[in-house]
Amino acid sequence: MAKKKEKQIKIDEKHQELEERLKRTMADYQNLERRIEEERRLLSKLSAMLLVEKLLPVLDNLEIAQKHLNDEGLAMVIKQFKDILTQEGVEEIEVIGQQFDPNQHEAVETEEGENENTVASVIAKGYKIEDKVIRPAKVVVVKSGVPSQIEQEKEEEQFQMEDQ
Repeated sequence: MAKKKEKQIKIDEKHQELEERLKRTMADYQNLERRIEEERRLLSKLSAMLLVEKLLPVLDNLEIAQKHLNDEGLAMVIKQFKDILTQEGVEEIEVIGQQFDPNQHEAVETEEGENENTVASVIAKGYKIEDKVIRPAKVVVVKSGVPSQIEQEKEEEQFQMEDQ
């Protein structure tokens, strides 16, 4: 009888060990499924970002053409284009009057002014999906004590005239 009890105890221990192994394996499998799903979402998001990045110059060109042509049909196409981008989670980066943020803005020029480090104007629009910047906005940043591009050109012209 003692042998039967010992055998039953061993069977119960083995059963418990196998049950714990099964639980760990199931947890590992669920973690793997979550990781794979997250990687799929990330890959999908990356693919969307790459496609949008290729399409943005087309939108820029359409908007430039619209400024010159002022065509109703072209305005509708641009609106439709922007609506599709919005549906895909693409947002235009707000810039005018904002503090310069090197993570979202690319300073291509400076101009003199009072509001140090604020964005004065936009050279090219920037776009993002959620918090990921697809393309930074190219902007003119206000700096105090820095002569503007026009003032620098005037000074250079005067200097050249004095040399002649």
